Amino acid sequence: MTRREHEITDMNRITEILDKCKIVHLAFIDEGKPYLLPMNYGYTMEDGRLTLYVHSATEGHKLDVIRENPTVSFEMECDLEPFEGKVACQYGLAYSTVFGMGTAEILDDPKEKGAALSNLMKVQSGKDFTFDEKMVSIVSVIKIRVTEYAAKHRAVPEGLQK
Repeated sequence: MTRREHEITDMNRITEILDKCKIVHLAFIDEGKPYLLPMNYGYTMEDGRLTLYVHSATEGHKLDVIRENPTVSFEMECDLEPFEGKVACQYGLAYSTVFGMGTAEILDDPKEKGAALSNLMKVQSGKDFTFDEKMVSIVSVIKIRVTEYAAKHRAVPEGLQK
């Protein structure tokens, strides 16, 4: 990370960003080319270890790509606020972001899929949902074991406004 003054290391602040963002941008490797998708997500954070969950149709290109190469990168952002300056190079964007890399796994176990879907819905809606085996059988659930991640926050510089 180049701009260390923007780095966030406090786990509470990182969790706040994860809770506030609603879309994760997942980048896969598809025959040596990037393949990027925005998706809703759920997550768990246990002892500093981040796991992301997304859902999908039961077949399709994304699942084929994961089976061929499970390596993924991700990024999510929130608190976007453009600001202006007196000269062009003072214009910018305030933001909060979490980004990193990991390994995707397509879940098979119905109980694990149901728990992941419940987690995803809690993160997205703030509400508790349960999923029976029939409901989880009609979707794929992808678990991303995050191997490395970082978080940043850039505030509007003092004296500059929107």
